[in-house]
Amino acid sequence: MAAELHPRSGKLIGLSNSNRTARRNQPVQEFNHGLVLSKEPLRDRDVFTVRIDKKVNSWSGSVEIGVTALDPAALDFPSSATGLKGGSWIVSGCSVLRDGRSVLEEYGRDLDQLAEGDRVGIQRSARGELHLWVNGQDCGAAASGLPPRLWAVVDLYGKCTQVTVVGCEPPPAATEKETIEVGDEEEDGGEEDEEDEEEEEEDVVVCGGRGDGGVTALLNVAAMNGMMNGDEVPELSCSHSRPDKFPNHLEPDAGKRSRLASVDAPRATGPGLLISSPLLSSVLTEHQLFDVFNNAIVSFYRSEDEGGGGDGGGGGGGGGGGNPGSDSSSRNDRGSSSGGGAPNSDSGTGTTGGGGVGGDSGSGSNSPAGNGGVGPAAAGVTTNDALLFHEKCGTLIKLSNNNKTAERRRPLDEFNNGVVMTNRPLRHNEMFEIRIDKLVDKWSGSIEIGVTTHNPNNLDYPATMTNLRSGTIMMSGCGILTNGKGTRREYCEFSLDELQEGDHIGLMRKASGALHFYINGIDQGVAAAQTPAVVYGVVDLYGMAVKVTIVHNHNHSERLRRNNAIMRALSPDVGRPRTALSLTPDSEGSDRLLFHSNCGQKAAIISEGRTALRPHATDDFNHGVVLSGRPLRSNEVFQVRIDKMVDKWAGSIEIGVTTHNPAYLQLPSTMTNLRSGTWMMTGNGVMHNGTTILDEYGHNLDRLKAGDTVGVVRKEDGSLHFFVNGVAQGPAAWNVPPSVYAVVDLYGQAAQATIMDDMVDLLPLPEDSSDGPTATSPGSPCSVGGAGTANDLRFHHLHGTNAVITNGGRTALRQNCRSEFNDAIVISNRCLRDGELFEIVIQKMVDRWSGSIEAGVTAIRPDELEFPNTMTDIDYDTWMLSGTAIMQDGNTMRNNYGCDLDSLTTGSRIGMMRSATGDLHYYINGVDQGVACTGLPPEVYAVIDLYGQCVQVSITSSSGPLDNSLCTSNITEKSFPIHSPAGVAHRLHSKHGKNVVLLGDGCQGVRVGGYAHGIVFSAKELKADELFEVRIDEVDEQWCGSLHIGLTTLAPLELPSCPLSGLSPSLTQLRAKVTWLLCGSEVRRNGVLQRQNYSCSLDRLTVGNRVGVKRCSDDTMHIFIDGEDMGPAANAVAKNVYAVLDLYGRITAVSIVSSSATEDAESVKAPSLSLDSCSEGEEDGSPVREVETEACVSAPAAMAFLENHGKNIQLSSQNLTAARVCSYNQGLLVTAHPLARQQLFQFQIDRLNPSWTSSLSLGVIGHSPDRLNFPSTACCLKRSAWLLQRDSVFHNSLKICENYGPNLDTCPEGTVLGLLVDANSCLHLYVNGMDQGVAVQDVPSPCYPFIDLYGQCEQVTIVTNNVAAAGGESGEARCQGDMEKADMVDGIKESVCWTPPPEVNPNKTCEYQALCSRFKDLLTLPDGYFNEDAQHNLCYCESCHKLRGDEAYYKRGEPPRDYALPFGWCRFALRIKPHCEASNALKKWHIAYHGTSVGALRRTLDHSQLLPGTSSVFSVSPAKAEGPNGYSEPEENSGPGREVPRVRLSPTMRYSGMEIFAPKVQFRDPRSRHSHQAQVGFQVCVRPGSYKAGPQTLGHGEPLDPRFSNSEIEWITKEQGGTLLYGLLIRVE
Repeated sequence: MAAELHPRSGKLIGLSNSNRTARRNQPVQEFNHGLVLSKEPLRDRDVFTVRIDKKVNSWSGSVEIGVTALDPAALDFPSSATGLKGGSWIVSGCSVLRDGRSVLEEYGRDLDQLAEGDRVGIQRSARGELHLWVNGQDCGAAASGLPPRLWAVVDLYGKCTQVTVVGCEPPPAATEKETIEVGDEEEDGGEEDEEDEEEEEEDVVVCGGRGDGGVTALLNVAAMNGMMNGDEVPELSCSHSRPDKFPNHLEPDAGKRSRLASVDAPRATGPGLLISSPLLSSVLTEHQLFDVFNNAIVSFYRSEDEGGGGDGGGGGGGGGGGNPGSDSSSRNDRGSSSGGGAPNSDSGTGTTGGGGVGGDSGSGSNSPAGNGGVGPAAAGVTTNDALLFHEKCGTLIKLSNNNKTAERRRPLDEFNNGVVMTNRPLRHNEMFEIRIDKLVDKWSGSIEIGVTTHNPNNLDYPATMTNLRSGTIMMSGCGILTNGKGTRREYCEFSLDELQEGDHIGLMRKASGALHFYINGIDQGVAAAQTPAVVYGVVDLYGMAVKVTIVHNHNHSERLRRNNAIMRALSPDVGRPRTALSLTPDSEGSDRLLFHSNCGQKAAIISEGRTALRPHATDDFNHGVVLSGRPLRSNEVFQVRIDKMVDKWAGSIEIGVTTHNPAYLQLPSTMTNLRSGTWMMTGNGVMHNGTTILDEYGHNLDRLKAGDTVGVVRKEDGSLHFFVNGVAQGPAAWNVPPSVYAVVDLYGQAAQATIMDDMVDLLPLPEDSSDGPTATSPGSPCSVGGAGTANDLRFHHLHGTNAVITNGGRTALRQNCRSEFNDAIVISNRCLRDGELFEIVIQKMVDRWSGSIEAGVTAIRPDELEFPNTMTDIDYDTWMLSGTAIMQDGNTMRNNYGCDLDSLTTGSRIGMMRSATGDLHYYINGVDQGVACTGLPPEVYAVIDLYGQCVQVSITSSSGPLDNSLCTSNITEKSFPIHSPAGVAHRLHSKHGKNVVLLGDGCQGVRVGGYAHGIVFSAKELKADELFEVRIDEVDEQWCGSLHIGLTTLAPLELPSCPLSGLSPSLTQLRAKVTWLLCGSEVRRNGVLQRQNYSCSLDRLTVGNRVGVKRCSDDTMHIFIDGEDMGPAANAVAKNVYAVLDLYGRITAVSIVSSSATEDAESVKAPSLSLDSCSEGEEDGSPVREVETEACVSAPAAMAFLENHGKNIQLSSQNLTAARVCSYNQGLLVTAHPLARQQLFQFQIDRLNPSWTSSLSLGVIGHSPDRLNFPSTACCLKRSAWLLQRDSVFHNSLKICENYGPNLDTCPEGTVLGLLVDANSCLHLYVNGMDQGVAVQDVPSPCYPFIDLYGQCEQVTIVTNNVAAAGGESGEARCQGDMEKADMVDGIKESVCWTPPPEVNPNKTCEYQALCSRFKDLLTLPDGYFNEDAQHNLCYCESCHKLRGDEAYYKRGEPPRDYALPFGWCRFALRIKPHCEASNALKKWHIAYHGTSVGALRRTLDHSQLLPGTSSVFSVSPAKAEGPNGYSEPEENSGPGREVPRVRLSPTMRYSGMEIFAPKVQFRDPRSRHSHQAQVGFQVCVRPGSYKAGPQTLGHGEPLDPRFSNSEIEWITKEQGGTLLYGLLIRVE
């Protein structure tokens, strides 16, 4: 036939070159209407081939090709080929569609990836099969049963804009698949003799079925190449059973025979095809050969992926299922119900749908085709059962992409009604997987996925699927909900709410009935054990989730594994360093490290694969992942140079390795999103499978510049190392598998990188052996030696939630160490032997939390241990050292052991040993600390709790057997507290209540009778910041009430001798001296209530709880419960005080757990104030030092920012200006000097970035910032920190006050904020010089101001000169010339100038004012009525009036009269006409308000004064005939001389703004499309004497405004010209 196109074509097509070339017009503006057909019908075996001439990058999708039975002469051309019906088969991307419906997924080559110059053809074979040809290669049968009369179809869709027909003729005989004939006589040959199979003949056995097209393509390639060198081809068994193993090599000798089918794979005993073909040669390149085999294997196993089963599966699977011992069950996940089979049996009979029977002696049964499983009908059968979304879906769902994509409409307005279900029930072991395509950052919650028994045809879809109360199992967040109720709270470590665009979510119902969920391909385990047999897949596009697409290529990894196995079997050198055999002529060129052509969506590869770039780096910051073209060899360095960077985004280049083959990897948006087989260096940390394993490793990549280099190498021992500018950063990971690909992520600022071939500048890697931690690189796990020893002590693979085990089990660290402080318990991998030392070295600590490492032993096996938050929570078979306390089963058995773990630092070593006599010894830096406890069982495991400040430890080489003399130590110690040099234990005073008995040398107090008279005192006065703490030992539940604790100035020595019958029965009655105490949750002073709800109630204390009291150096009392500081309970506490307790009610016995030395109190590490202000003079009770301290801070120091700050901060202008240079956080600043009392520290907001949300916060910290480890945001400061954020106040990250001051998020550029601590230690916030009142009391001295440049706020500057405080209404300036005698009323000077200052509204970004302005625009009032200067418009929303420092009430006029500011309204200034004598009115008239309707606005403005009128064009509430808006409608026949109607006014909008005066009108905001209600009114000047003040007429009993009595709140005027309109008021709800 003629290779021409039909003259009739799509409406945008232009033909040329004798109708051989087709071009789509307007390629940038239009993406479809590019359909062309062949001029004549196709002849059998003719391949209609076109060449892609031109493509554009404006669209997605590309050329589509296929055939149709529709005659083009009479065809009504659709917009695209997928719209063709009436017998049309189209290949689109990698899918095959029949009449617009998908019938085959993942077929052949992806047409969207073809480039200019590539050729694509379509063919109808003689057997009625459809074949796709790409660049001369047959992709196998795409469909069968095609009619004989067909026209070729080409759709110039999307990127493809021009094609040219290059031929229409049969392919060469050597490449056509039909050279393999199917003889009819073979159809009945279901059995073959064993002897025939053993004959040495050059045959390849190919089974029929749906996959034969792909395998014949594979074999024909082998034949084509083999004919040139005469090699033999091995016999390949193409039974549908997947082989369990493949040979490592094939015998190359011609005289030997290698059969793939005979090596651990089921033999094909059913009917087959035989063909003689030589072995593969090197004519094809390695990549071409790889592509051919890939297409063949994918086509060959497609039947299994579509339900044909695995071993013993269905229509495409071999029955029988494998050899003995093979794990065929793992390959049976895709089987359908169409076939029986006997898995895991050697001699079973399998029923297959067109395949042979597995097993060594099985017999084939009838196939569905009834022809023994082979034949045209069975060879290419396709069914329209692709898993799609059902057409019936939620009300807001829009389906596209042939029902593979679902999208929720109006995602910014609606968050639910986005439920979609599958079009059919899920098969057993069938994966239902979706990809998240789009999220919106507005709502809480995100996608939910699961299964339901409800048929979508009959289901009334709910708003959210979790509302369905029957037959539904959903994964929501990280939990499982069954029928809408939570059944598993924490199902997996991934939360669906945290997934990003590009992440995959899948589910599978196993044949056993178990339901599994998959996150990015990782099985999350069993979610539900028993799932009904018939279930549909469900996706709920809820909240943030907007768009998802069904993914059908979830089996890529399995296909890749099989493909690589076959390729290695046929050619051992594929994908490996070549030795003798090379499949390509240019071995050196192909061996060079280059980037793979498969790269991220926004990346491109240039310079022959050496350079990768993001062409539009300023538009997007991710999707720039590139991988190396081949795996790295051991010790081979992959290094790239950063060529180009953009100064826009946060973050920069990331580098690492992955086990994923780039040819088959679906590249994520960033490589750290990949949850398997990936190690990446990002910033200065290292991540493995998306989880941080090293926090501070090497140089920070985010600070690199153009020209810098980064590299990675995997050493022979499996360790991974990174290079920065040629300098090795040390080991980053261990046990990295071989054959990993290098990865570069051009993220954020990194825009282009080039592979460096010259590695001469690289410094040599350091040796792995080192003498100690100091020899390692910063942040890298310590090389602890021991490589040459036989020590097998490691950390067990089971551990706490936040723990990570690296370095082959020798290193443990706590991830997210700045946001998590516990859940990081690790345990030894085996029991400790007698006399064996288990020693670790502390490698990393953070100065963030209280407490530190805890160490001990447990008799609980790791696999039986349910890891708690901390190991001291275990109440059986556990012995731990915590601080200085030895604890058994969670209870303290002794204090002041010879060492304090809380005082250890980085580099310290801790060891534990169980001696042969059952004693537990601890070793600190190799020194035995003595017996800690005795009586340990023989088999105990070492336990380390990475708690609080301790982040990372490693097992040292010293671990192992010790000298036997230590194993039988004769050291004996009492179990009671021992007085060690570290500190002396506290004692109770010998004088106490009459019912108290002291035990244990004053360390324990017991109440022996009654419920009262249990007061006890500390033996000595408490020093500053000294903690006095007790533990509850006994509780008697017959009483109510509980322990009381506090401080008292009553010295026990002043009391009479014991027993103290005269001492008060309870502490609340002790009033002889000043006493501060906590009773329940109430703070009392001398029994008088001072504060309620201070903390959790002491009435809840039970045995084991600890309670303490501390007098801090700032004269405050703090209460501690279980080591946690509850904050300041009282202030102005005297210096000479004793701790006092009352063993009252339930509490009958306590024991002391604290010591008197300041070091011991500090070792508790409870959040407390700094000791910087403490002095010896204070400790001695002398006030001398205190006077000096006050004197030294009284002189204000010049304020500047400290050099120590957040990592994204850059200082300038002598440290007076600070700017955040990237990202939205890490912007903490602290001043270099403390803030003196009465010193106002002020700074100005210089720059805001509206791209972010939220804004700055500020506050003070009560300790020196020199060693402060800055967190990412100020809200993470949890030690002696007071924070002002938005309109709330926080203390140590806990909110203590709301609605304080203006919302800081709304402060515009130019706002001046300030902090001041007054003489009473109260913190004040100043906004533009206006004091916002006391925010915090009891602020310590010294304190340091801090600022968090967060979100929108990017730059601030310290203001050196004081800003005058604003005064008057709205911060308006005072006109000195306008001051008159009447301005002095009641001793208060008032502002009489109404004219606003130039900067009248500092809140330039007020959204409420903008909303009111848009409503004003809807009223279509002429602009001539309003003041041209918009600065006179004022917003009285809460944020704006607080920013200006407005007072609620002011005085105006002669004589002065009160009026209220219209809080909640927005004023638009009106133009004042000259004849109104505005100047006199402004000075001497009073201010009032008038509520009116929308319909009366225009007439009122026309007359420039208040006149009757109630007509409205809006829908308002009906008004009464006697309008309460101040107007009486004139009667119909009234004359012109009738009395002027009265006008009602009020000095407050709380009255005039009531709905009866100002009816509400509903409108839709044109910007947000949301509906609102609005009211309008006027602000007016009223001539004194023209009105009469009277009572309100609405009948309200309660006062409407606290400043105005209801008897004078309504002003009535009848005088025309007595009012002057000043402003239009609008309020929107």
